[in-house]
Amino acid sequence: MPTIDCDPTAARERLADAGVSVDEGNTPHERWRAEREGAVAVAYDDKVVVQGSDPTRLTALLSDGGGRAHVYFDGASRGNPGPASVGWCLVTSDGVVAEGGERIGRATNNQAEYAALVRALEAADEYGFDAVDVRGDSELIVKQVRGEWNANDPELRERRVRARELLERFDRWSIAHVPREINERADDLANEALDDAN
Repeated sequence: MPTIDCDPTAARERLADAGVSVDEGNTPHERWRAEREGAVAVAYDDKVVVQGSDPTRLTALLSDGGGRAHVYFDGASRGNPGPASVGWCLVTSDGVVAEGGERIGRATNNQAEYAALVRALEAADEYGFDAVDVRGDSELIVKQVRGEWNANDPELRERRVRARELLERFDRWSIAHVPREINERADDLANEALDDAN
């Protein structure tokens, strides 16, 4: 149960700015309460206590800095091009914060990889992290995003621009290529999304 030492008035404003509805407290000691996706934040005179099954998003919004996440992504295409999907996973020192996998229609493997990267970065941004270490098993995508390789395909160029726009939202970011076994969870999520659709 994270406890954040902060000014409750400023914390309430941060939540309101992020679109979280804030209600009055349930007891005379509670200044206010806010609920978001499996977590409840309760403000007292000089701190906010966050409880629930998924406290990370509210904690990130309430902290002065949103913290750091490891972001894993993977795309899958059967047929290249063919039915495609994405998988992604956000991990902090507390463990897996969020993950997802979904079909994206027909795409090449590289298009699916970029779609997975974009979806993962959107999720990290939604969670309010201010630093991300991005990891994927596509050397092509990693080197294109870092600017080491050119993106000759116009569609991949557009996707690279979108990924870079999202990365620039973070105070600090890195992106690195990792072996498939390090990226196993994102790979599993992408493949499960394809399997579930059959």
